[in-house]
Amino acid sequence: MRRSIDELRTFYGEPTGALARRLVARRLDDAWGEAANCDVLGLGYATPWLDAFVGARRVVAAMPGGQGVEHWPTVGRNRTLLVDDRRLPFAAGSFDRILLVHALEEADDPAALLLEAVRALAPTGRIILAAAARGGLWARADNTPFGHGRPFTRRQLERLVRDVGLEPAAWSQTLYVPPWAPMLPLADGFEQVGRRVFPGTAGLILLEAARQNYARIRPSGQAQRVAAPVLTPQPSTLAGASVAARRDDRDTDAERA
Repeated sequence: MRRSIDELRTFYGEPTGALARRLVARRLDDAWGEAANCDVLGLGYATPWLDAFVGARRVVAAMPGGQGVEHWPTVGRNRTLLVDDRRLPFAAGSFDRILLVHALEEADDPAALLLEAVRALAPTGRIILAAAARGGLWARADNTPFGHGRPFTRRQLERLVRDVGLEPAAWSQTLYVPPWAPMLPLADGFEQVGRRVFPGTAGLILLEAARQNYARIRPSGQAQRVAAPVLTPQPSTLAGASVAARRDDRDTDAERA
């Protein structure tokens, strides 16, 4: 059963939720920045982060029926709608960027939800899955939305996106600080140390993916903004280095002769 819209809104209005919002926002900014000239869809409960996409042409928030819906943004025309997450009311290829937060963990069928998201994704679009990390403390804290439903490992998320025709492009983690009030002021320190020393303690995984034909293609200027290693190894680079090394050896031998 999904967390209700009231529970989610209350959590993000409290100190723990406000911290989670800030730390996740950093990762999204690293990946997509202002989403300039993009049509953006937030699926699940993504409204705490959608205001940051100030360069987007259009931003829409789709909230699953079991969760409920809220008016967003607070000022101006409402851009949220209640949806069946296995039959989204959007034409194929409608969005350049799709963000899933609090979407997969409590979905009855995560693969069906993601398949619908992929249908709505433009051919060169990108999608970010934000999901509670199975090994983190936040997945064990039932006083947060991350402590409900099904947490994931990175490999499980990779398998899930590949099963629906996507290819992992980049990933990152956050929420290293334990979700306990006395520890929250130390969050920035936990982020710095955790990424280097204790990567398995992160509370949230963010996996970015694209359609397989476009998985290695990034719009100009965005590759440098992804704050995570590229997932797919590049054997061709290693092979090219080996060929170049052999060519250098032959040139050296020729000079000696």
